[in-house]
Amino acid sequence: MAGEARRRRVRAWLRLAGVRTVGELDRIELALRHGSFARERGGESNERLEFLGDSVLGFIVATWLYETFPTLTEGELTLRKARIVKDEALAVTAARLGFDDGIELGVGMRNAGGTENASILANTFEAFVAALYLQYGIEAARKFVLEQHVARVDLDPLALVDPKTRLQQYTQAHALGLPSYDDRGEGTPQRPAFTSTVCIDGRPLGSGSGTSKRAAQQAAAIAALRTLESASGAQGIS
Repeated sequence: MAGEARRRRVRAWLRLAGVRTVGELDRIELALRHGSFARERGGESNERLEFLGDSVLGFIVATWLYETFPTLTEGELTLRKARIVKDEALAVTAARLGFDDGIELGVGMRNAGGTENASILANTFEAFVAALYLQYGIEAARKFVLEQHVARVDLDPLALVDPKTRLQQYTQAHALGLPSYDDRGEGTPQRPAFTSTVCIDGRPLGSGSGTSKRAAQQAAAIAALRTLESASGAQGIS
């Protein structure tokens, strides 16, 4: 996406943040410029905005959690914050809003599937939040983050426990032994891919794939939990 089409998309995102008088778009468009594009074409990338956006996003989310859940402990608040700001969650929101179409990537990175890379999508989202904050103020950034992202993240207590931890808790509770993971790296540095198979007592129970070893292991753990649930008739662990 280029030129006026990108600017129309940017204006639509700004309206979601409550911005009615758009003004200059240079800083907002900079938030969409990945380092690979800047290295090929010259000029500045969104890396500095990403740095700031990480902190702005963290502040908005931490404040919202503190005010919304007055009885939660620090540890419980930390779990919820981690789920909201993790790359995978940010990438889902970024893709839903169409950031993948708006990101400016270098040719090599685009050909390598950069528009689907969770880290790139998450970093672009953070950079956009920083640009919102700098140009339109904290309330615009807060409205955008809370309404377009936080409101759509599952904060059910069960969802806050990652699948690997849930699998280990299940196997320990049922005296099945500790899960072990067999990981394989595939793909390229530009487009990494991993597969993982989780075994319990030497028996493979689930496999998964992802763009990082951790993501592949989590996917494998989910598959194993479903296998165990199907075999035992247990409820609430999928």
